[in-house]
Amino acid sequence: MALGPRLDLRQSQSLVMTPQLQQAIKLLALSNLEIETFIGEALEANPLLEAGEQAREDASDAEPTGSLGENATSDELMALGQGESDAPLDIDPDALDRDLDTGDSTQSAGAGTGEWGATSASFSGEDWPDIESQGAGGQTLAEHLEEQVGAMAYSPGEAFIARHIIGLLDEAGYLPVDLRAIAAELGAQIGEVEDALELVQSLDPTGVGARSLGECLALQAREANRYDPCMARLIDNLELVARGDLSRLKRMCGVDEEDFADMLTELRGYDPKPGLAFSRDAASAVVPDILLSEGRKGGWDLSLNEDTLPRLVVNRSYYLELSAGSPGKEAQSWLKEKLADANWLIKALDQRQKTILKTAAEIVKRQEGFFRHGVSELKPLTLREVAEAIDMHESTVSRVTSNKYLHCDRGTFELKYFFTSGVGSSDGEGASSEAIKARIKALVDAEDAKKVLSDQKLVDLLKDEGFDLARRTVAKYREAIGIGSSAQRRRQKKLQNY
Repeated sequence: MALGPRLDLRQSQSLVMTPQLQQAIKLLALSNLEIETFIGEALEANPLLEAGEQAREDASDAEPTGSLGENATSDELMALGQGESDAPLDIDPDALDRDLDTGDSTQSAGAGTGEWGATSASFSGEDWPDIESQGAGGQTLAEHLEEQVGAMAYSPGEAFIARHIIGLLDEAGYLPVDLRAIAAELGAQIGEVEDALELVQSLDPTGVGARSLGECLALQAREANRYDPCMARLIDNLELVARGDLSRLKRMCGVDEEDFADMLTELRGYDPKPGLAFSRDAASAVVPDILLSEGRKGGWDLSLNEDTLPRLVVNRSYYLELSAGSPGKEAQSWLKEKLADANWLIKALDQRQKTILKTAAEIVKRQEGFFRHGVSELKPLTLREVAEAIDMHESTVSRVTSNKYLHCDRGTFELKYFFTSGVGSSDGEGASSEAIKARIKALVDAEDAKKVLSDQKLVDLLKDEGFDLARRTVAKYREAIGIGSSAQRRRQKKLQNY
């Protein structure tokens, strides 16, 4: 065969993702608070976009458009327009799993004035908790400790090493790094590092900077002026406390029954993880994206949380003003591009809004027992079942339910919470794993301290209630919700009653 250049014509198919389509995919997975940040950046980047007034319908004058009756379909929650252009956003599964850079956009929205806001579904009008008052997380542990270092350090060098140690503390406030490694890293003497650690351990909250649970508890005992030789022996033998070997501990401490009971009470009052009080996750409040309330006619009222959804509009008059004052070809091209981007963003956000509502409405229909009666009525549910019911792809539903929270009378739940695996039951319908866990917890909470339930006994009790489970399955669920074995629980109850 001769070697040489030649021209060939070939036909092929490929998926092309525009930057706008990539952006639409990312918008689906963002929470309302993240959308708010995204909109703020868009307002800064596009002079034709502006935040408009939030239009809220008066629920007392008419039946809410977001009312979901007992026999309603999820489509009845869609209150904006009809037709293909207004359909909830669904994207090909291949597109969802790729991030391709395809250059210039080939899609644009119309050039008319558009707006996006909170009109796709209205709320029934019930008063919900003030979301803004919940706030976000406060100081971190490191920030709290560093504020104290300057006033406590004897020298700038000690303050420097102390701040370095603070940066190494884990979330619970423990120091997981060896002091020799710190000294080698900083080129300091081991004595200097020990002095700096002593400084960190003197800061608030008491117990931070400890290298073990025993040291953490000992620091708190010293602070409370309770670290006598008897308490020191008790803290040095925490493994015996965990095993419930109280008689041996009492002999080792050399105290009578009353003093030993006081020591155990004191020990239980200490915080084994003092740093967690400054955890961002512990301090921050979850802001719901979706609000659900019981309707006046027995159905449900479902809406997006308008407090975190600013209204976007295109400033048409400003566009005309700029267009008239910019005769240049490049300026006109830039204006048209910004106008197309603004209209597309409004349309994309509107479609995202409808997609979330449609998905949430189907979840509410499927899990109505949970919203009316609690976790015992939670049913097995998969992403595929919801996707097929609302005619979307499973990957789209997965993104819609990520980082989204629904608030109802029973509390605030992530949408992913309602997707649970199932186990067999006598009625043939199956039961949610979350419902089984809740029932196991209820049985354990009600057990007699003198008759702690074994895993096999739990199996028998659950079987009497119609749940057919293997013993290893019960053990797995028990461990998943943080409940110890029957032997561990027996020792704990013995300590509590001591």
